[in-house]
Amino acid sequence: VQLQAFGGGLVQAGDSLRLSCTSSGRTFSTYAKAWFRQAPGKEREFVAAISWSGGFTDYADSVKGRFTISRDNAENTVYLEMNSLKPEDTAVYYCAAEMGSYSRNVWQYSYWGQGTLVTVSS
Repeated sequence: VQLQAFGGGLVQAGDSLRLSCTSSGRTFSTYAKAWFRQAPGKEREFVAAISWSGGFTDYADSVKGRFTISRDNAENTVYLEMNSLKPEDTAVYYCAAEMGSYSRNVWQYSYWGQGTLVTVSS
């Protein structure tokens, strides 16, 4: 069972980036999915989550209105569209999956991707 996040890179403030997270070894179509991020020297923090159906989403206040989480269950992929990026968005971004309802809590997710680095220069 693997989750793979990719799409990170070096961008300038104000730019956009789309992260993707694919899964293999298990069908996650009935799992809630989320994105977390971890900046150097900081704890991993919640970014966004989406219900298994895609009908419900949740965002951290720091990204609300700039980031959009979506999913394509047919492709077993979850996306994070990031617009108006800021230097403080610089972090390693992780995707996570869990059966049942989504959560903002790191400890409630059983499956994690390896992370993809997003660096936003000013």
